[in-house]
Amino acid sequence: MSSSPTPAPPAPPAPAGPPLQKETTAGNYFVANYPPFAVWKPDALPALESVLDRNPGLDAPRLGLYTHIPFCRKRCHFCYFRVYTDKNAEEIKGYLDALLSELEVYARKPWIQGRKPRFLYFGGGTPSYLSPDQLRFLSDGMKRLLPWDEAEEVTFEGEPGTLTDHKLRAIRDLGVTRLSLGIEHFDDHILEVNGRAHRSKEVHRAYAYAREIGFPQINIDLIAGMVEETEDRWKEAVAKAVELRPDSLTVYQMEVPYNTGIYQQMKAAGKLVAPVADWETKRRWMDYAYQEFEKVGYTVTSGTTIVRDPAKVKFVYRDGLFSGTDILSIGVASFGHLGGVHYQNHHDFQPYLDAIRSGGLPVYRAYTTSEDERYIREFMLQLKLGSVGVDGFTRKFGQDPRERFAGPLAAIRSQGFLVETPGRIGVTREGLLQIDRLLLEFFKPEHRTGRYA
Repeated sequence: MSSSPTPAPPAPPAPAGPPLQKETTAGNYFVANYPPFAVWKPDALPALESVLDRNPGLDAPRLGLYTHIPFCRKRCHFCYFRVYTDKNAEEIKGYLDALLSELEVYARKPWIQGRKPRFLYFGGGTPSYLSPDQLRFLSDGMKRLLPWDEAEEVTFEGEPGTLTDHKLRAIRDLGVTRLSLGIEHFDDHILEVNGRAHRSKEVHRAYAYAREIGFPQINIDLIAGMVEETEDRWKEAVAKAVELRPDSLTVYQMEVPYNTGIYQQMKAAGKLVAPVADWETKRRWMDYAYQEFEKVGYTVTSGTTIVRDPAKVKFVYRDGLFSGTDILSIGVASFGHLGGVHYQNHHDFQPYLDAIRSGGLPVYRAYTTSEDERYIREFMLQLKLGSVGVDGFTRKFGQDPRERFAGPLAAIRSQGFLVETPGRIGVTREGLLQIDRLLLEFFKPEHRTGRYA
């Protein structure tokens, strides 16, 4: 999964509070940021320029770099990211040139100049769609502009069907430390009806060679509740994932945003309920995956993540995103966060390229966060880890979260999902399985209307 949702047609207003519904209907469920993307506007762009023209000082936050590679062999029916399946080699080369030009502009800005990224993330789309030569061209150019020699983590998303042995070796040679395989499922029928390009045979071949050449961390993705998923098929998928013994596993519950192929089919048929498992079933399947991995020694470390050895396996990008660090983001539709300002690039290919070729930055909307909004954002996102420390938030923001969030916490407590100890605030397992719904309690009233992404 990537970090670059694409804009979609306006949707009906969301309910004032977190909905407790059974059926899966269209819309964004997964909370990835705050305030919501719908309130980011072009008129906030000067605030980003102001940040970039400042010197960050000695207390600057850590810097991360996200790079969006929007090319795919096929567009999955559930995909809501900005991807292209029709670009030729010349167009891809033009895009890679644009990425480096964009990064060069940022590298000259006082806020970025001289800083080295501590973590990098290549998302998509399908970064592994690129050829080894294209990957080397891109990474060599990026390293010249922002050296990676102090990076703790370099994450790279891969689609199994694109990962030949030669390409996997090239990806490892780039310095990738965390390979994230978009497996989603092991059943070929499920993969086919949901529009995935790869099949199970390619999964096993790619995984085996990735292990052989020594990637420090291999993560695999699964999605609970895909089209035509059944109880038996899900249990079999979990069993096969356990057999692989990945370093970590990311499990998502199927959602159907408005800019997906599934929603377009629903719309054409006049249907309001998506042809996927309901939320209650998806939560149960998620919990089944949690339990099966816990039986063999894994630990659940967030609402979506299961880890083999928490002492060794980290996800530095996620932790940086959740803690308000600077994330410089390049590429079409990508979004980042610098100096308290959220921003997102143009979401279409040609406008993005045109902006780069004119010598400027391709940003089209932004949002300046207040200190209170940053507090809400960090608290919500870190609660997705299962619990948060009270003292750290009190020191950072000058107010005890039990006081600042008394209302939302009371609402979660009344539903039976809150876990409170003297130093921590957390949620039960049942609460963690529906954490994104619960997080809507923390949204300010003016941010509870409209589509989330």
